[in-house]
Amino acid sequence: MANRQALRELQSRLAERLQVARTQGVAPSWLAVEAGGKKYLFPMGQAGEIFPWGATQAVPYTQAWFLGVANLRGGLFGVVDLAGYVTGQGTAPKTELARKESRLVALNSALDINCALLIDRLAGLRNQEAFSDFAERSPDAPEFFGNQYVDHNGASWQEINLQSLAQQAHFLTIGA
Repeated sequence: MANRQALRELQSRLAERLQVARTQGVAPSWLAVEAGGKKYLFPMGQAGEIFPWGATQAVPYTQAWFLGVANLRGGLFGVVDLAGYVTGQGTAPKTELARKESRLVALNSALDINCALLIDRLAGLRNQEAFSDFAERSPDAPEFFGNQYVDHNGASWQEINLQSLAQQAHFLTIGA
């Protein structure tokens, strides 16, 4: 119950920050998350609702990065371990403490795919002013990778185009 209350409070704070940013004319561009020790940016228009990490129903004979399906607000969503998908490997099971910070970020319903990405931690909202430098996507990077940004502390953030990710044949082919 405490987890649900904390998530509601987080979502309320994010909604308030979005409203303040809109009134000030500086809308955030990305939802910042961490997964597998890496920092990622999801475009705000492509990210959907955020859910606490909960039980998923495993699906046999699927890729290691496909964790199963979950009932999220009455909808059936496939759950993908973001870190596992990006690296192409499964990730180690999470400890109870790590699960408390883990979240499921649903893809925006406009992308027309019922999928949620498992992330290790939410890192808030970011806009262009949060970064001091960027590099365009390298030609050998996955197609769904966008620009790479460097924040004022020197940390590197990889943008992920969720619309492009949702259209990748490999992402859509969960069978092992």
